Amino acid sequence: MPRFSRWIIRAAFIYLLLGFTVGALLLTHKGVPLHPALWGWLPAHIEFLLVGWVVQLTMGVAFWILPRYWEKPARPKARYAQVAFGLLNLGIWLVVAGTTFGGGRWVLFAGRVAEAVAVALFAGHAWQRIVSREGM
Repeated sequence: MPRFSRWIIRAAFIYLLLGFTVGALLLTHKGVPLHPALWGWLPAHIEFLLVGWVVQLTMGVAFWILPRYWEKPARPKARYAQVAFGLLNLGIWLVVAGTTFGGGRWVLFAGRVAEAVAVALFAGHAWQRIVSREGM
C-alpha cells in the first residue's frame, strides 16, 4: 500500500473518532442534559462522519487499488490526489467553522467549494486509471 494511501486512511480514522466522540456527546445529552449549545455540534458530527470518514476512506482505498497496468509512472497525476487531500480537509474544517462556530455563509460556501474542487481533482487523478477487464 502506498504511503499516501496510508496517510489518507489514517486521517479518515481520525475523523471517525471525532465523529463518534461528538455523536456520543449528543446521545448523552439526550438522556442527561449537558449544555443547550451542544446541539450546535450536530452539523460537525455529520460532516466528520460523511465527508471526513466515508469520502476520505474511499479516496485512500481508490488511490491504492485502482489498476495501473500499462502506466510507466504508476500514478501519473498523484499530485492531483495530494492537493485533493489537502483541499478536502480544509473544506471539512471550513464547513465545521461555518456551521458550528458561526463563521457565516461565506465560510460555509468556501468549505463546500473546497470539497467540490477536491472531488474534481481526485476524479481527474483517477480517470485515466479506470479500465475495463479487457484493459481499454
